Amino acid sequence: MTGKTAPPDTDPSPAVPKKEPVPTPQEEPAPAPAAEEPPAPEHPPATEQPTAPADEPIPVPTAEVTEEGPEAPEEGPLAPPAETQAAAPEPKPEKPKAEPPSSPLSLAVEEVSENSVTLTWKAPEKTGQSSLDGYVVEICKDGSTDWTATNEEPFLSTRYTIQNLSSGDKIHVRVKAVSASGASVPATLEQPVVIREILQLPRIRMPRHLRQTYVRRVGDAVNIMIPFQGKPQPEVIWTKGDQPLDTSRVNIRNTEKDTIFYIRQAQRSDSGKYELAVRINGAEDKATLDIRVIEPPGPPQNLKLVDVWGFNVALEWNPPVDNGNSEIKGYTVQKSDKKSGKWFTALERCTRTSCTISDLIIGNTYSFRVFAENACGLSEKAAVTSGVAHIKKTKTAYQAEKIPQRDMMEPPKFTQPLTDRTTTRGYSTHLFCCVRGFPQPKIIWMKNQMEIREDPKYIAMIEQGVCSLEIRKPSPFDGGIYTCKAVNPLGEASVDCKLDVKVPQ
Repeated sequence: MTGKTAPPDTDPSPAVPKKEPVPTPQEEPAPAPAAEEPPAPEHPPATEQPTAPADEPIPVPTAEVTEEGPEAPEEGPLAPPAETQAAAPEPKPEKPKAEPPSSPLSLAVEEVSENSVTLTWKAPEKTGQSSLDGYVVEICKDGSTDWTATNEEPFLSTRYTIQNLSSGDKIHVRVKAVSASGASVPATLEQPVVIREILQLPRIRMPRHLRQTYVRRVGDAVNIMIPFQGKPQPEVIWTKGDQPLDTSRVNIRNTEKDTIFYIRQAQRSDSGKYELAVRINGAEDKATLDIRVIEPPGPPQNLKLVDVWGFNVALEWNPPVDNGNSEIKGYTVQKSDKKSGKWFTALERCTRTSCTISDLIIGNTYSFRVFAENACGLSEKAAVTSGVAHIKKTKTAYQAEKIPQRDMMEPPKFTQPLTDRTTTRGYSTHLFCCVRGFPQPKIIWMKNQMEIREDPKYIAMIEQGVCSLEIRKPSPFDGGIYTCKAVNPLGEASVDCKLDVKVPQ
């Protein structure tokens, strides 16, 4: 493979030793073992390469000459560096080390007996690239720094009972999450656990009305009783923001079954979340009491009289700077005319920061003020407009509306014709039709083309364009063709129908 790069004429070595081995390769026994040693050029040092052409019986160069031709002696010293470079692998970039899982969550004591303690926790948020192998629970006696694992192999359950403990011992407990990437930072119980039997686990019975935000006004007393249970007598701890309570503001009195939280006069600074913990030997129950102390809000800001037109006034303002520690429910707008000087409410519970006041009296001058309102009530002060609104009199000229004259004249026209009817002898029947026209047409009823005049057997009526003819107790003689004819100065119209009077068999 190296013979392709160097021509034979440029070889500086003598020609005799190169040509002699070529015609007589079978007379020398050395070439056979030389072919079995290809790595030989790598082992000799670089100082031995010049002596190779001078010593003809050396088998190694002879084998290379017979296989690759007269060019091999020149390329012989270049082959070892190429093989050395191929043998040395390039350094690969190191893979980033996998992160171990995060700490288990919500480690707590579930139960304590005379010689055991039962723990519970939640799985960690992050398990890393590899799956979780399990958990390792470690204990350490109070006053010592030696942590001992209680389980030989990791387990996947999030509940574990530590057995064979001595009654009266006080131990610290921690739990680690373990995976192929390593172990997590341990989750440790805040307080040591005293190994003794708990007859009843601690539990806070928070009243229902205290599960929501407890709202009181500034100056009111706060007197809250929260019952709990647990045996032996649990330890009761109150905190606010992970800090002990200010005893100059809050008084706490605990009994065997409840705790009383008392503030004589509430202030805005007493608002916040108070944490209650009831604890027995590491087992505890927690509850949060959210108290909000409110007061009336401040007045709205930047009340402006935006526009005055006709009987209307437009107002705008900004919310108050202090909302009284309670959400603003709305605004109350009042007006006062210059003549009386009295204030009247024009708008209540306005939820926007702008409004329009209407129905003002012409010729009066008005001032306006706005109160803010929250759960505690209206603000003590109001925002008052700096200017006044004068409702001017406007001169209006009445112009009668011109109504175009319309020709209402119309010849008679039947909108609903007569329909054929069949009746029974002795049963009265009615014939109906509808007609319109102006002037109102005259109605003429006819039977078989003979006008029906004043006959007590027939009663003809017309109302709102509806024409009716009542035939009282008809007989077979009353059957025939009945015609209703409408006549006015513009024309006439008529409709017909047939009446059959049957005789019952």
